[in-house]
Amino acid sequence: MNQNYQWYCEHLQKLADVNYSSSVLQWDMEVNMPPKGSDFRARQISTLSGISHDLSIDKKFGNILEKLSEDESLNETEKSNIRESLRDFNRNKKYNRKFVETLSKTISESVMVWTKASKESDFKSFAPFLKKLVDLKRQESELLGYQNHPYDAMLDLYEPKATTQEIDELFSGVKTWLVEFAKKISAKKQNEDEFMFMHYEKDKQWNFGIFLLKQMNFDFEAGRQDLSAHPFTTGFNSLDVRVTTRVNENDLNEMIWGCIHEGGHALYEQGLNSANYGLPSGDSVSLGIHESQSRLWENCIGRGLPYWKANFKKLQDLFPQNLAEVSVEDFYKAINVVKPSLIRTSADELTYHFHILIRFEVEKALMEKSIEVKDVPSVWNQKYKEYLGLDVPDDKNGVLQDIHWSYANFGYFPTYSLGSFYAAQFFSKAKKDIPSLEKNIENGNTKPLLDWLRKNIHQHGKRFSAAELCKRVTGEKLNFGFFKEYSKEKYSLLYHL
Repeated sequence: MNQNYQWYCEHLQKLADVNYSSSVLQWDMEVNMPPKGSDFRARQISTLSGISHDLSIDKKFGNILEKLSEDESLNETEKSNIRESLRDFNRNKKYNRKFVETLSKTISESVMVWTKASKESDFKSFAPFLKKLVDLKRQESELLGYQNHPYDAMLDLYEPKATTQEIDELFSGVKTWLVEFAKKISAKKQNEDEFMFMHYEKDKQWNFGIFLLKQMNFDFEAGRQDLSAHPFTTGFNSLDVRVTTRVNENDLNEMIWGCIHEGGHALYEQGLNSANYGLPSGDSVSLGIHESQSRLWENCIGRGLPYWKANFKKLQDLFPQNLAEVSVEDFYKAINVVKPSLIRTSADELTYHFHILIRFEVEKALMEKSIEVKDVPSVWNQKYKEYLGLDVPDDKNGVLQDIHWSYANFGYFPTYSLGSFYAAQFFSKAKKDIPSLEKNIENGNTKPLLDWLRKNIHQHGKRFSAAELCKRVTGEKLNFGFFKEYSKEKYSLLYHL
């Protein structure tokens, strides 16, 4: 192997060791750590963040990247790795260690405060920490630079090369179509879903969630599931991928969609090439593509009738008192009810995008300083009334429902909608490539779909950009029309439109 390239690989793997060690501490903080350990944990993670930053801007590393960027002896995958790493290096040089450590420490503190504030529905206790984070993210946008809008710098961290203008245009189209389509549905008689909100024992729900993950072919020898305040997925490498879920004994939806959604993320992580640990070719493309995997499993598969023809009998046997008189068709209608709701993670797949729109508009306003943190609850509540027609009763069911801001993940939320649109496009192509796909799913066999995803998406890492990957897989760039047609076909039948 080229000596410079070998040194480059070893350096990136050392950097990955530090970053994933920090991730283990963060995972433990949310899943296992006693509350009194938060101060020292914040310090530990901050220290590792500083070490990571030093490695990421190491002068020798930069010099070798420059040399390798001009080395024509590298193959296409190696060139792609160098191109991505050089882009990251040039961005990381814009940070200083003090900023990195301050942001890391503030995040660790904010996560713990958010967890308590969310339970107690107390935005005022979280507001000072959110203000610190917003101030830091505004500083970060100036450090990184942007062409048209400070929010562009935030988007680029999660969906490289995406712009605020593009997201604005996307949501403009979404609002125009979704509003009218949702109105048509609301004019029809609503399907019954009351049985989804009866009492469902926690342990039985948990066991069913494990069953669903196994059926998706989640490898429990290379992963695990735990409980957390907010479901999430984290991978330390493709052989150690953790998912979390939450269980509400009076809402069956939370555990089911939490497990399937995070399971989709986890399958992507487990599908990355372990031989490329630490390298761009062993990492996911973008958050939009990552979200496409969770949305494909959650909505295109998990909310489909074939999936429940395979799985409803087991659920019915676990909860006979609640579901004995419910048919699989009734269950399918119940899990696809379209109606406004307060909680993003429990929203149906159509009105879900209004939840994302609200968060995008609040984040954009904070970054451009047209609102301040003290204004967020009132702006949030006003937008829920405007877009969803709902009155927000308290902070827990409103502005404090998501953990993302405590992690300073500004620019993250739009990738959820992008993911849904990518998912519909990928699902359309998968059905063409696997004619027996839905029959396989009806028989409880999801392996052909996973194999297709492994071949077409997972194995490539960051070799291609999100736009290039989409075109490579489907033959065209991201096209909202696929989501529109998928939704029209499904919900026109469900609601007799």
